[in-house]
Amino acid sequence: MIDRSSRPASGESLAADLRALGVEAGKTVMAHVSLSSVGYVAGGAHAVVLALLDAVGPSGTLVMPTHSTDLTDPAEWSNPPVPAEWCGSVREAMPAFDPVMTPTRDMGAVVECFRHVPGVIRSAHPTVSAAAVGPNAGFVTADHELRDGLGERSPQGRLYELDGQVLLIGVTHGNNTSLHLAERRSAPPDARWRPQSSPVLVDGERRWVTYECLDDDPSDFETIGEAFAASGDERSGPVGTGTGRLMRSQDVVDFATRWMHEHRTWPRC
Repeated sequence: MIDRSSRPASGESLAADLRALGVEAGKTVMAHVSLSSVGYVAGGAHAVVLALLDAVGPSGTLVMPTHSTDLTDPAEWSNPPVPAEWCGSVREAMPAFDPVMTPTRDMGAVVECFRHVPGVIRSAHPTVSAAAVGPNAGFVTADHELRDGLGERSPQGRLYELDGQVLLIGVTHGNNTSLHLAERRSAPPDARWRPQSSPVLVDGERRWVTYECLDDDPSDFETIGEAFAASGDERSGPVGTGTGRLMRSQDVVDFATRWMHEHRTWPRC
């Protein structure tokens, strides 16, 4: 990243970039961040997290998805697949989801750093949790529904209720988890759902539980994001050497819900 940067960024310079983009103190903001996109940052992920906290301020709430999608039945894994003779052993040995200890998967260094910030609360969903810190953190993370983990009773749903903001840094709408809320809202009554299993703690005892998930499809998220940006409701600007995109959760979710109603063909039961 040094060879792609004309000068080092710092937590202070990134916070200034975020404020120029429109991030305001006191807001509830869900951030999706690619560390490599912002160029060389003195302090790396730690400095990026401090910049985000500085931008929202002590009266604001910072939220990040902390997904752990490997806490599922190994018989369903395909990238890579698990040998059939391993599946029983893997299921038996896999620890139950723990909001403190369970690492994220494919979420990046900024998220892994953020979930260790003192005072962070992480929701209890085993695969699509989110972490938050600030005055609204408890509300955002509470009562995360197991069956429909990206629906109304999810951190994305709470963000919408709070009229919060979605912040994308160096990533596209393909990474915007709030678009999954739009999927739930636009899905027809006979949309296809699939069973999923995860190890969780029930009354202090580790158990495998099975629950349903919408058979979602993010393949059109990029197209939806381009159309939404063209609507004028998305602000964009530099964050380090990368591009930041900022929008109201309600604006992008409502737009995506309408778009899916008009353009999607859903797999049906």
